[in-house]
Amino acid sequence: MNYATAAELAAALRAGRISSVELLNRSIERIEKFDSQINAVVTRDFERARSSAAAADAALARGERLPLLGVPVTVKDAFNVAGLPTTWGIPGTENAVAAQDAVVVRRLKAAGAIVIGKTNVAMHLADWQSSNPIFGTTNNPWDLARTPGGSSGGSAAALAAGYVPLEFGTDLGGSLRVPAHCCGVFAHKPSHGLVPMRGCAPPGTPELSVGGQIDLAVAGPMARSAVDLALALDIVAGPDDADAVAYRLALPPARQTALKAFRVLVLDEHPMVTTSKAVRASLRRVGDNLARIGCRVEHSSPLLPDLERVTSLWGQLMWALITADMPGEAGIGHRDWIQADRARMGIAHRWRAFFEAWDVILCPVMPTPAFLHDHSDMETRRLRIDDREIPYKDQSAWSSIATLTGLPSTAMPMGLSDEGLPIGMQIIGPRLEDRTPIAFAQAMEREFGGFVAPPAFGD
Repeated sequence: MNYATAAELAAALRAGRISSVELLNRSIERIEKFDSQINAVVTRDFERARSSAAAADAALARGERLPLLGVPVTVKDAFNVAGLPTTWGIPGTENAVAAQDAVVVRRLKAAGAIVIGKTNVAMHLADWQSSNPIFGTTNNPWDLARTPGGSSGGSAAALAAGYVPLEFGTDLGGSLRVPAHCCGVFAHKPSHGLVPMRGCAPPGTPELSVGGQIDLAVAGPMARSAVDLALALDIVAGPDDADAVAYRLALPPARQTALKAFRVLVLDEHPMVTTSKAVRASLRRVGDNLARIGCRVEHSSPLLPDLERVTSLWGQLMWALITADMPGEAGIGHRDWIQADRARMGIAHRWRAFFEAWDVILCPVMPTPAFLHDHSDMETRRLRIDDREIPYKDQSAWSSIATLTGLPSTAMPMGLSDEGLPIGMQIIGPRLEDRTPIAFAQAMEREFGGFVAPPAFGD
C-alpha cells in the first residue's frame, strides 16, 4: 500500500477497502518514521489533513465520486497553500503565510486530494540540489549522501520514500525532470502555458486575479507511475479563471497507443556536455529494446534542430529572466531579448517539421546519476563525469532541449547504474501534444517496468 499509485488508492477508497483516515495515518506514520533521515516534508499540515480525511470519508459514504477523493498528496514549497508559509527556502520568509491556494493546489483540492504538507526546495529554486538555510538539506532515498535533485527534490524524495503517491513541482531548468531522474520516479513537464502558474511565485508576491505565464517556467505532476501523470494533468491543466471565459482546453489524443507504433529518435550525445557511460548505456539499451519489438528507432535525423544553438538560446533567455530584477545592467537589453526570441521562433518552426516525421525523442535528463552533496560556491562547483570534470552549470544542456520552445517532456526511470542508482530519461513530444509522451511512458512501463522502491525504504 505504501507504493500504490494514486489511481489505485482512489479506487480502493471508492470500493471501501481502506478509509481516507487510515490512508492519511499511514502517510503520517511513514513521514514520522523516515523523514529524520530524508528531510523531504518540511512544512506539515497534519491536523487540517485529518479533518479533511474525515470529511472525505463522509463524502465517499454518501456516494460522492471525485478523481482523488481522500488521497493524500504533498506539493512543492513553491506553491501557495492557504494558511501555510511559502518560503522558497529564503531566510526571513518563515512567516510569509499564503492567504489563498495556488491554482494548481485549488484544482487538486477540488478533485478531492488532501494536501498534507509542503516539500523542500533549493533556495530561490535555483539548484539541482534541495538545500536552504531554513529547512536544511534533503537527502536521496537511494543514497543519503547524494542529492535527490532540485529544485523539486523534496517532492521526488517524498515519492521515492513512499510517503504519498502524487506530488506537484515546477520546472525552469529541469526542476521536475532532474529530481525524477535522481530518485527513480516519474514527472511531466507540460507544454508551456498548459498549467496555470498563478500562486507559484516568490514569498510575499501579491496574488493577482489572473497570473501571467512566466517565460520558460511550468508547473507539473510527479508520481510513481505514468498513469498518475495523466490523471493529475487532466485535473490541473486548462486556462486560468479569466481566460476560461474565452476558451477551453482540448488536448489531442496520443499519436500512438501501441509501443511498437511509435517513431522514436534516441539521442545520447549532446554537443554542449559530456554524458556519462552509465547514462548512455542505459539509453542505448532502451533503444535496442524498442527496436527489438518493432519500433522505428534512429539515432540521428537531419530534421533535428541545432542542439548547440538551442542550449545557447535557452541560456540567453534564462539569464534575461533571472537577472530581470537585478540592479544595473546585469541582464540583457530588450532589443537583444527580442532577437533571441525571434531565433526561438525559428527553432519552434524546426520542431514542428521534426515532429511531422517523429513522435518522440528519448534523451538523458542529466549527464550522470545522482551526485554527492556539494554546497560549495556554484560558480566554481565542478561535476565529475567518468574521468572528466565539467562546470556544474553545464548540466542544463539536456533539459534545455524541451524548455526553450515549451515542448512537453515526460521523465521516467529506465534502470539502475552499476552503483545501484536510478537513471532516468526524457520523452520529449510535440508542443501541446502532452498525451503523446505520457502515453509512450505508460507503454514503456507496461512493457519494461518503471518505478522500483529504494532498498532502505521499501515495504
